[in-house]
Amino acid sequence: MNISNSSKLDQAIERFDAFNEADPNLEVADGMTYAKELLYAQRMTAMLNRYTANASEALQLAARCQHIGRWKTPRTDYPMTKAGYHQWRNALKTFHADTARSILKELEYDTSLIERVCVLVKKELLSTDREAQTLEDVIVLVFLEHYLEQFVATHSDYEESKFIDILVKSLRKTSKEARQFILTMTTLPTALAPMVKKLVTEHF
Repeated sequence: MNISNSSKLDQAIERFDAFNEADPNLEVADGMTYAKELLYAQRMTAMLNRYTANASEALQLAARCQHIGRWKTPRTDYPMTKAGYHQWRNALKTFHADTARSILKELEYDTSLIERVCVLVKKELLSTDREAQTLEDVIVLVFLEHYLEQFVATHSDYEESKFIDILVKSLRKTSKEARQFILTMTTLPTALAPMVKKLVTEHF
């Protein structure tokens, strides 16, 4: 089948989203209920568009499929140890990349672009690749805006020092541009925004 270049991106996003719509885990946002990973994918695209202009097609695709089918590889399938956590994370990266590759092949994308998307999703070039860093920036920005408050509530037993350590480690993954972006964000959780912005200014 022949698919025009102009429609490929839209069709790929539609197929990624259709896959994520099967997520049995649900999340409520703005009074509506979404499949969890579908909502995450939409938030990734929205943040990418806010954060950077003219993102390449590969970067747009990688952002949209970053967590594709994540529920199919549950944390409980791996030992509840540090080593088990890393095994799980690596398995997720491979699964996300393989799932995206399969969908993009069906749409007759060039092999080079497909592999570029997979490299970005698997974070194989993070320290040397500008787009990989941009994707990591967007991941952290989405976490801060949409998931930090929930994370804090879920881990109410943590000491403040542990939260600060986690946040600093997350911020350390970001670029200078992303940290400047954080300082201008008006959509951070109200109760946590002062702490996040203080950490940016004091630690970086």
